[in-house]
Amino acid sequence: MAWTMATELAKQYDPKEAQQRWLHFWDEHKFFHSEPDPSRTPFTIVIPPPNVTGALHMGHALNNTLQDVLIRWRRAQGYNALWMPGTDHAGIATQAMVERRIAEDEKKTRHDVGREELVRRIWQWKEQYEKRILGQLRELGCSCDWERTRFTLDPMCARAVRQTFFQMFKDGLIFRGKRLVNWDTQLQTSVANDETFTETVKGGFWTFRYPVKDQPGEFIKFSTTRPETMLGDAAVAVHPSDERYQHLIGKTVSIPLVGREIPIIADGLLVKKELGTGAVKVTPAHDYNDYACGQRHNLPLINILNPDGTINENGGPYGGLDRATARQRVVEDMEKLGLFDGREDRDIEMAHSDRSKTPIEPLLSDQWFVRMSELGQSAVDAVKDGRVKFFPERYASSYLDWLGEKRDWCISRQLWWGHRIPVWTRRSQAWTETELREFGLRSAIKSSDTSLLAGGEGFALQAHKDPESGEWISFLCVAPGHEELEKRFEALGYIQDPDVLDTWFSSALWPHSTLGWPEKTPELAYYYPTNVLVTSRDIITLWVARMVITGLYNVGKVPFHHVYIHSKILDGFGEGMSKSKGNGIDPLDIIDRYGTDALRYVMVELATDTQDSRMPVSNVCPHCDTLVPVKHEHMSMRTRKVTCPSCKKPFRPGGPWPAPDAELQTAKQASERFDKGRHFANKLWNAARFLLMNLEGYRADAIALNELPIEDRWILSRLATTTAAVTRSLEEYKFSEAIRHIYDFTWSEFCDWYVEMSKGRLREEAGRAGVQRVLLGVLDAILRLVQPVMPFVAESIWQALNEAAPKRGLPIPAEKATASVVIAPWPSFPNPWQDLAAEARFARMQALVGEVRKVRNLYAVDAKTPLIVSVRCSDVVAKDFRALQAFISMLGGVGELQCGPDAAKPRQAATIVLAEFEAYVGLEGLIDVAAEVSRLEKQRDEKTKHLQRLRAKLGTESFVKNAPTDIVQQLRDQVADLQKQIQTIEKTLQELHGS
Repeated sequence: MAWTMATELAKQYDPKEAQQRWLHFWDEHKFFHSEPDPSRTPFTIVIPPPNVTGALHMGHALNNTLQDVLIRWRRAQGYNALWMPGTDHAGIATQAMVERRIAEDEKKTRHDVGREELVRRIWQWKEQYEKRILGQLRELGCSCDWERTRFTLDPMCARAVRQTFFQMFKDGLIFRGKRLVNWDTQLQTSVANDETFTETVKGGFWTFRYPVKDQPGEFIKFSTTRPETMLGDAAVAVHPSDERYQHLIGKTVSIPLVGREIPIIADGLLVKKELGTGAVKVTPAHDYNDYACGQRHNLPLINILNPDGTINENGGPYGGLDRATARQRVVEDMEKLGLFDGREDRDIEMAHSDRSKTPIEPLLSDQWFVRMSELGQSAVDAVKDGRVKFFPERYASSYLDWLGEKRDWCISRQLWWGHRIPVWTRRSQAWTETELREFGLRSAIKSSDTSLLAGGEGFALQAHKDPESGEWISFLCVAPGHEELEKRFEALGYIQDPDVLDTWFSSALWPHSTLGWPEKTPELAYYYPTNVLVTSRDIITLWVARMVITGLYNVGKVPFHHVYIHSKILDGFGEGMSKSKGNGIDPLDIIDRYGTDALRYVMVELATDTQDSRMPVSNVCPHCDTLVPVKHEHMSMRTRKVTCPSCKKPFRPGGPWPAPDAELQTAKQASERFDKGRHFANKLWNAARFLLMNLEGYRADAIALNELPIEDRWILSRLATTTAAVTRSLEEYKFSEAIRHIYDFTWSEFCDWYVEMSKGRLREEAGRAGVQRVLLGVLDAILRLVQPVMPFVAESIWQALNEAAPKRGLPIPAEKATASVVIAPWPSFPNPWQDLAAEARFARMQALVGEVRKVRNLYAVDAKTPLIVSVRCSDVVAKDFRALQAFISMLGGVGELQCGPDAAKPRQAATIVLAEFEAYVGLEGLIDVAAEVSRLEKQRDEKTKHLQRLRAKLGTESFVKNAPTDIVQQLRDQVADLQKQIQTIEKTLQELHGS
């Protein structure tokens, strides 16, 4: 098939136009939809479901770009690839957001509007905001099977959640217990350890005394950061070997605030005798260490808090007071009693709820738990025996360490939005005849029984006797699809538990619930287990471990074979990105400014094996678009006004500002790092434009490797080597390495070298056809390689090639290229194409040309002036250089080349020393030696003075001690760079003086 017409590309790549066009094109043709097909091998990824209330942030951009790279690559390899999308109902986050809106707009609480109305409003909120996050993922280019989008509260997922709970309840793995939990007093719910963060706050350290009973004038002194918890003290503990308190162990003290007597106990685990007074107050119901001590000594658990954080009836006269007020009153009253010994200011490490940002209170509470002993061990075994592998491998330790603790999992939350716990409860002194008959208990209960398990069709029963009241407390769990049982039990006086399940309970089922479990669907049989999970280290315990547990429990198989943990993106100072800090880049701003391909490129480049990746952040001047680097003082709203160094106009830096500023425009934020991705897309675009303008007379045909000139054999060898390297990198989840291979090959070897070398043959009738086929075939392969990372620019060029040369490819052109690059096969080339000897010859030539160019630039020799180059080397190397002399002359601007073992150094020349040769670039008559020496000496002196100033600054101990670490490191880097520059100038001066 002959080329007949020119297909022109626009002068510049337009990423916005490409995104709009190809998103619609891909959707229209359903390229990303997958159906079970036994004749093909599946490759499956389930998306970590973003919160339904969420908006795209850099963490999403990184995580989803990497998943998309994998799914596009495997699809190209011929796998039946399914990327399952969906969203998470995010119980606490979503309810908190809607409650906040109701409070602001209507001045009402959730209790004012009622459960049914609140849930209805949250569903409305979900319908609105789910479209936003899913739409943003589409903008990112995510090639999900959007027809299969799931939601953790949709009927399919809800059935899986209900079935799992029922089976675990029936098996005795779910139980009701009174335990110490993290309590969010604002949202009035329990939260997991992993859903809290620690923050340093200013606080106090108070010291008090309790009087010892029957020991007039004897007191025991202790200190606390929370005086109000004295109202719940159950003991005072001392170390068993502390001689100061030996005579007091076993005696009691009085808490004068509430008139309670408590024992003095010996506990070597809780108390360190060398710290403080050596005595510790023990409040088992409000401190985790004290709780453990209380269990060891059988101490009473005295809860002093209401769910809203106020003091309850156990606080005596302090009942009803807020914690802060109660603290103040307790201190005042102890001082009046003469039992207050002083206060110190302290920085306190305080746990806060991640959702409400308020302090956490350890609280004794009745909750539902999953027993983790056996379940946790099964998940440990799955990693130890290799069924689940972590990449990088070091992250397996976090997983194993957490599961090794085998802490029971608190799965209940005191919320209204979520999966309501399917348990109905009743308290009674005796079983009714109906219950005995319904539950089949008549023969099961004995007068001595204090607990029992029973069950029947569609229900399971757990019951125990309250030791204080003698009542039976019954918990009935109903399986999904048995609504008639729910009504019958409610008629007997059973009331459904008001709590909902922890969001992570439903998320733990995500890999199999989204495929239809517990039904035996074709999708479950075909796509499960999935292949890889891509996530961050923050949720290894919250999510990854629990998915393995539930997958093994429900399906009998691990949910995925590989877990890839990607790095976390930090700003240039090493701090986490956050809009609240004023260093958070909005991916949508980056897409708007640089294009989606550029964003995706940088996300892949950042995905190294390191734990974190840094990205300097800048404010974008709203007046002139200049990037102004963010400084520490700009963050967290500490600076209201910044002056642009370019246009001199003021603006407000990005941050969590509560309202617009009447005087100052607020800057968006970006990073110059994304320029590299944009430039790469443009480089690829320009190479395609050049090729399309040089296809006249193109005729598709197979190539014969042994008939090709050396430059063609070299580029095809490099293409084959690069393709193999990229494939290997992706198989090992080395994303950054993969894009580096693609970038280096495309930018340097193809565009800068081969395209330049091809221009002469394109002008000649005899050589044009062959070089056109190679150029076109290599570009076709590059598009296939780059498509998983930069799909929009790849598709734009692919479609242009389809119009101009639909029959193309290497080594034998396809009859017709695929309709889209996203379904084009992954490139693969014959092993004989990899010619390492040819690659070595060209690498040597590239090194020579590169060094010659450096000399030209260093001495400011005009680009049109041909240079005389003499290379002292072995005969073998000289032969290679002579064979490539035409390219050395063209690419290096070399007019005369001499090479061999006896090559002489010209009288006035710059010297190049490399491993296999020594080269000399003649400069006689090209430069004014005296003027060049003067210029370089001036440069050296200026740089030396700058170096001395920096060294003096770094030699000041107070500066190094007090300056931010990143500033100190920047100065040290500048010192190292200046030293290298001065060394280069000295070397050049030596050559000039010797010439």
